[in-house]
Amino acid sequence: MSLSLLSFLALLPIVVVAIMLVGFRISARTTMPVGFALTAVVAYMAWNFSATHILASAIQGLFITFDILYIIFGAILLLTLLSYSGAINVIRQGFAGISQDRRVQVVIIVWLFGAFIEGAAGFGTPAAITAPLLVAMGFPSMAAVMLGMMVQSTPVTFGAVGTPILVGARGGLQGPQVESQLTEAGLSFMDYLHIITADAVILHTLAGTLMPVFMIAMMTRFFGQNKSWKEGLAIFPFALFGGLSFTIPYLLTGIFLGPEFPSLLGSLIGMAVVVWAAKKGFLLPKENWDFPARETWPKMWMGTLDIQLDEKQTQPAISLIKAWAPYILVAALLVLSRLPQLPFKSLLSSMAISNDNILGTAISASSTPLYLPGTILLVAGLVTVFMHHMQWPAVKTSLLESSRMALGAGFVLIFTVPMVRIYINSGINPQDLPGMPIVMAEWVAVHVGKVYPLFAPSIGALGAFIAGSNTVSNLMFSLFQFGVAERLVMPTSFMVALQAVGAAAGNMIAIHNVVAASATVGYLGKEGLILRKTIIPTLYYVLMVGLLGLIGIGLLGINDPLSP
Repeated sequence: MSLSLLSFLALLPIVVVAIMLVGFRISARTTMPVGFALTAVVAYMAWNFSATHILASAIQGLFITFDILYIIFGAILLLTLLSYSGAINVIRQGFAGISQDRRVQVVIIVWLFGAFIEGAAGFGTPAAITAPLLVAMGFPSMAAVMLGMMVQSTPVTFGAVGTPILVGARGGLQGPQVESQLTEAGLSFMDYLHIITADAVILHTLAGTLMPVFMIAMMTRFFGQNKSWKEGLAIFPFALFGGLSFTIPYLLTGIFLGPEFPSLLGSLIGMAVVVWAAKKGFLLPKENWDFPARETWPKMWMGTLDIQLDEKQTQPAISLIKAWAPYILVAALLVLSRLPQLPFKSLLSSMAISNDNILGTAISASSTPLYLPGTILLVAGLVTVFMHHMQWPAVKTSLLESSRMALGAGFVLIFTVPMVRIYINSGINPQDLPGMPIVMAEWVAVHVGKVYPLFAPSIGALGAFIAGSNTVSNLMFSLFQFGVAERLVMPTSFMVALQAVGAAAGNMIAIHNVVAASATVGYLGKEGLILRKTIIPTLYYVLMVGLLGLIGIGLLGINDPLSP
């Protein structure tokens, strides 16, 4: 079977899903079972991927589904507890104290606070935390999910304390082929990853600094009374300032310290600078911007998570510090549990639930519940109950509401994640065919030649679209990108950096990330509406980074550290 035909067959389930979701606006509840079934048929017929391996991949997918639902449940529960305790009302008033302008709130809450959560936890956690917080502050559910997805871009390559590089790129490259070249060049693996990190932070800084501008302009265009891009661009100087306040320390940290802390330190420094500037009115327009009156909102803007703060509040008013304490605790515990220098990471990760060689195959699955952000969110929720002196009826209602929303997302994810695992595992076949994602990537490389750097980020984005993870995309495609660079006599580290940056951008359109974010605000069934919007910044990102790749390789002549 030809490479072109295999590539078409591998792409077919993705195209069908995209057309159903975006073109016909069919809900993910209907679309993803179709996508799963079509993927299984294609893998079985064209790749000779056995029924046993398909079932084993589905079981492996259920382990991952549990992890995702656990995070969703923890995020919703914490938000609901805070709404009943009155903390959300206090938090909203606190942000209003900085600025009542929704555009300023986007820079601080979504871009900077979301980037911090991404740097500490990764794996879709920023959207799970920021989206319901935005809804509680009076943002439409649809806008909250869109913005929550958009922050999953620039910070993602170094999310979860550098996991996409330290686990994804390293795991994707590690093998005799690369290791022998590193030895000849006198480099350790960490040296090589540091070079990839430096390339990636430069690319992200050049493309990502404008992301706050994109967020604000899309919010005013799609959710403003006047449907105006201009109202968003009116705050361009402040939005650019917010972008640079994150990307400059992010850039310096990546170049000089490595992959663990660019997103963490960039966001922390950025929050301190931008909050101070906002309070001083630095670069802010004279007029505030807000959404139109709530009663005029179209139905499609609304989700089922309708936090009416005054109605839900059952506790006495609390201080701003006490209101923020649970989120501060989440951030602190995330950092402490992810620093490799401390014992907590290895201790929590060692407590695993695993199933090796599922159904006699080479496919295995595991989960580390205590290490997941869901556990930290639950701990913060428990602390909230006692710290805010909550009564049992409010706690019980919070538990019931959170469970109902998490289970609503479960049906879609039960099909989405196993579909991803079939794609990834399809390389295990008696014909020794490359896996479905690799076949698609190879077809692109063969047909585009010397202009391939323009498309390299799109390959990374494709992997993240399929898998919903920068880390998994890097695991799938890093060695492929390395090999293409070798064949085209291009710098290997720079090509892998293009892959990692593109995979970060692909998180904005990753289907099960959209489902997970939608679940936290009760917006399930309308995922196609979100994808139609987040595809805009995704295309900007991959095209911008692709052009930077062409410039870097074709005009600047970036050197390959492995060249003799």
